[in-house]
Amino acid sequence: MKFSEAYEALKQGAKIKCPEWSGFWAWEDNSIKMYCKDGWVLDIRETGNVDYTLGFILRNDWEIAEGNVEDLNIQTFTFGEAIRRLKAGQRVSRKGWNGKKQYIELASGIGYTNPAGEVVNPNHDAIGNNAIAFVGTSGVQLGWLASQADMLAEDWVIAE
Repeated sequence: MKFSEAYEALKQGAKIKCPEWSGFWAWEDNSIKMYCKDGWVLDIRETGNVDYTLGFILRNDWEIAEGNVEDLNIQTFTFGEAIRRLKAGQRVSRKGWNGKKQYIELASGIGYTNPAGEVVNPNHDAIGNNAIAFVGTSGVQLGWLASQADMLAEDWVIAE
């Protein structure tokens, strides 16, 4: 359909897209919000490349977006940002992890019982008595170590 038709559908609550897109456009806050495949949401008024955006508007193959496009509204970030969010008290996970209820969080006040039955509360000079805990379908793993794939990934999200 022409953009003029898609625009009317957009203002009535439909999500629109071009056929090859993984993302979509939606009408929100009296403007067009562009939901990108990488999770970014951009107001059309803030587009960095006006010529590129106008090129899409001039197309005649617009369609109503269907399916599970709501997943695109999830903001993703890098491992560095995931660590910052852990330190701020948030739970994070990767979109690519198989278990949907898996996440990591910062554990503090950790301790253990040694063979003599004594409770030991470690206090390391650099990390205190904190560790990253992986919470998965089989339980909690303290002292989780990120793989290289985890550290290089950019699909980290806030865990539910």
